[in-house]
Amino acid sequence: MAGFEERPQRIISDFGKLDFDFVPEKLVHRDGPMQQLFSLMRSSVEKSLNQRAAITGSVGTGKSSIAKRFCMDFQEWASKKGHRVEFAIVNCRSRNTSSGAMLKILDRFQPNFPDRGFSTSEMLEILRKHLAKGSVHLIVVLDEVNMLIKKSGPDLLYCLSRFDDERVAGTRHSISLILISQQPVNEFLDPATLSTLKRTNLITLDKYAEKELRDILAQRVELAFHPGTVEDDIVEFIASVSSEFGDARFAIELLENAGRAANEDGLDSVGPEHVRAAKALTYPVVTEDKLRALGEQKQLVLLAVSRTMRKKAFATTGEAEKAYAVACEEFGQKPRGHTQFWEYMRALADIGFIGLGMSGKGMVGKTSIITLPDIPARVLEEKLLDVMNGK
Repeated sequence: MAGFEERPQRIISDFGKLDFDFVPEKLVHRDGPMQQLFSLMRSSVEKSLNQRAAITGSVGTGKSSIAKRFCMDFQEWASKKGHRVEFAIVNCRSRNTSSGAMLKILDRFQPNFPDRGFSTSEMLEILRKHLAKGSVHLIVVLDEVNMLIKKSGPDLLYCLSRFDDERVAGTRHSISLILISQQPVNEFLDPATLSTLKRTNLITLDKYAEKELRDILAQRVELAFHPGTVEDDIVEFIASVSSEFGDARFAIELLENAGRAANEDGLDSVGPEHVRAAKALTYPVVTEDKLRALGEQKQLVLLAVSRTMRKKAFATTGEAEKAYAVACEEFGQKPRGHTQFWEYMRALADIGFIGLGMSGKGMVGKTSIITLPDIPARVLEEKLLDVMNGK
């Protein structure tokens, strides 16, 4: 048996709250789309109508979370009004055939439904009987619906969108649809299905801004980490690093991996080096060849930055310039003037070694600040010294 070392979890208290499938009770910065969905779907309960909505947006914008959170909240809202609403969420990437999608939907009413022996049309009729028997309005969420259509064509989607066309007069509509995709739906839906979607039924999610990512991360820290293990400046740093992509999933993954790294180091809190290490695992952008190509003066500037940032998420250019003068003395070089130093900083930012921005919350006055998002400062310093010493 392997000799595993069971280290106590000092940093993360609940890994489940960092899982991609976890949906918080409150979705930060997604009130607008949630309200838009409610405005669309409430008529399925109040007026016995069916509805169709489409949610589009890039990876990590909250499409799946919005749909799941909405369905849970809407089910509770309908129950208080005396109506039964159920929902079935189908991942069309893993269930990209009509029969596979229908099996997932039927599982909501008849677990362990046999996966052989029934055609799609037969399964639709069985579903119809379940809905009629329980007076149920079903919301079907087809996540990554474009994958289903690419693999199996639009037939199932058409059948679901027309599910109630032949209902007996006076009976309730029984199915509403929420379609999720990264692509705009007009790029893959057939005209017949597309015609059932009004313009107001299309919800487009933008990438998260840095401030929004900061609020999302702060929520996850509160839910998943031991108190005092992640300070505000670390949340700010991760939000800054993640803002390039606007992807909440990436931001939460960085947070988790930084927490794991801190725990592996036996520490009681997450530091900026743990965040950089987490990012470097995903995007290793700094190589010795790139460092060699910088030339001596830029190498000295970057060495100064790495030393300044050993225990910081952010540093000022003034701090880096002082460290640059020390590094120049160490290597027998004359430090360049402030204007030239600033040009070196701009060049390093342009090629992605550092980030440059203006000071914000918690800093007095306006000054330029430096970030080092892609590699731990300690590792960068070691690599630079190897290159500069000819190793």
